[in-house]
Amino acid sequence: MSVQIREANPEDIDAIFKFIHKLADYERAAHEAVLSKDHLADSLFGENPQVFCVLSTISDGQGATSEVITGFAIWHLNYSTWLAKHGLYIEDLFVDPGYRGLGHGKALLRYLAKICVDRGYPRLQWWVLDWNKPAIDFYESIGAKAMDEWTVFRVSGDELQKLANT
Repeated sequence: MSVQIREANPEDIDAIFKFIHKLADYERAAHEAVLSKDHLADSLFGENPQVFCVLSTISDGQGATSEVITGFAIWHLNYSTWLAKHGLYIEDLFVDPGYRGLGHGKALLRYLAKICVDRGYPRLQWWVLDWNKPAIDFYESIGAKAMDEWTVFRVSGDELQKLANT
């Protein structure tokens, strides 16, 4: 069974929602996944989407139009002032554990890399948790380089409110 990559559509919202929760659980942060299907659908398929999703699939063997969704990647544009060009940032990439090691993750990354090349984006970037050695090993195997000299900062919740109101 060969892996196919396709753009997500509104009918895929249940599968995307499920994968986001599986990823949050895998990353030991299930309590942080408080999204609703309606907000997700609006983000991905609303009037002016700024976030996009691609799916990895295989045929389920039940006919020409039936498929099994095996993974997903959600992405958006970022920007480099030093290059004065957009890049592609992968917010989430997840392959169902039963399909790992079979080329599904690499197919998703290859598809996103092709978007970069076709549109003249010089960078494809993402974050990975320090403890996720299988993912780190996989990313390094395709030529990705860790940006170890950078530290991610975030302001959210009460701290964000406080900062905004001072």
